[in-house]
Amino acid sequence: MRLRSPATFFAVAIAASAAALTLTFAAPPLGGDIPAAQAQPAPDFQNIDTWLNSQPLKLEELRGKVVLVDFWTYTCINCLNHLPYVKDWNAKYKDKGLVVVGVHTPEFAYEKSTKNVKDAIQRLQITHAVAQDNSYGTWKAFKNQYWPAVYLIDKQGKIVYSHFGEGSYGATEKKIQALLAEPLPVGS
Repeated sequence: MRLRSPATFFAVAIAASAAALTLTFAAPPLGGDIPAAQAQPAPDFQNIDTWLNSQPLKLEELRGKVVLVDFWTYTCINCLNHLPYVKDWNAKYKDKGLVVVGVHTPEFAYEKSTKNVKDAIQRLQITHAVAQDNSYGTWKAFKNQYWPAVYLIDKQGKIVYSHFGEGSYGATEKKIQALLAEPLPVGS
């Protein structure tokens, strides 16, 4: 397309800039604190094929604890870069009321093999609970779209924090600490 005048060029440039700004500011944030008024009850684990390193867990039974749900898969490089932090939080805070659940949701067909997931758990020295979510039941229940993705669930069972992708490890750990410091819900 050939622009016929400087005015046409200028108008097209302004329109393109406006569209870019609109898309930039309209994009949803990639996680962070969720205001209390917007916090929703966490969905339970759905259609889990196999539980590894744990008996089957239900979020309802974990009320009074802080739960970190980590969506991952063992061939995702970002998940592997993120994993040392998840393992560290589990080691540091499991005796203080944190429950870490890795929800292994496969991207590729070979990642659906329980043997392959078990081998990865052993190789990566993962000790926290891992739920094998081959049918994407839990992934869909959380409306998740990313690997890795972290959701923090408070002692009342509400999702109060999320982070997608690598990074924000300091902010995530501070939120874990703050949630652990909150009093138990009445009736717990």
